[in-house]
This record gives sequence, C-alpha cells and structure tokens, in this order.
Amino acid sequence: QVQLVESGGGLVQAGGSLRLSCAASGRIFGLSAMGWYRQAPGKQRELVAVVSSGGSTNYLDSVNGRFTISGDNAKNTVYLQMNSLKPEDTAVYYCNVVVVRGAGLYDYWGQGTQVTVSS
Repeated sequence: QVQLVESGGGLVQAGGSLRLSCAASGRIFGLSAMGWYRQAPGKQRELVAVVSSGGSTNYLDSVNGRFTISGDNAKNTVYLQMNSLKPEDTAVYYCNVVVVRGAGLYDYWGQGTQVTVSS
C-alpha cells in the first residue's frame, strides 16, 4: 500500500554533492524511522543513515560528517544530502521507512537510485 519513489541520483565528480529524495505515495501511520541503505556491486547492502521519529540520527562511520539525513512527516518525504562525495560512495541507494502498527513492525523500500562518483 505504501510506495516510495526515489530521485536525485546521478553522476558527479569526487568532491561534489547530491541530494536524494524519497517520497511516499500516501499517508504513513505509526512512523518509527526513516533511513537510507546502499549496495555496491559485489558487496552487501549497508545502512548509510537513519533518523528516528524522535529525531535521533545515526550514520555509517565512513559518511559521518559528509552526509545528512532528514525527514518531513507532513510531506512523507526523506532526504539524504551527500557532500564531499568519494568514489567509494558509488552504489545504488535505497530509501527505507519503518512503521509500527499494533504489535507489528513493517518495512517499505524504494526502487533504488544509482549514485556514481568519478575520480
């Protein structure tokens, strides 16, 4: 029922910036957390950044200080501002929304957007 649409990926030179957006198709009840994952070829998917409903944030060590995650509950949108990009940031980035309904915990995923950083 909840669908996430990502945008903002592309090709950028090292040191450049990109801003990823992920918009939900409808209202989200019981929002617990919003996050971004990435997966590079031949590697496991890893959590890049997450923000809880209370505003707490957590980042992958390698992006800490360069990336900023933010969310807008009213617009059902999560963002990832990526600065000082490095070639090792190249990956497909996926947004993720976690909601709590009753005793259940549910995950929703975006389709992924390619980020390529050239050296």
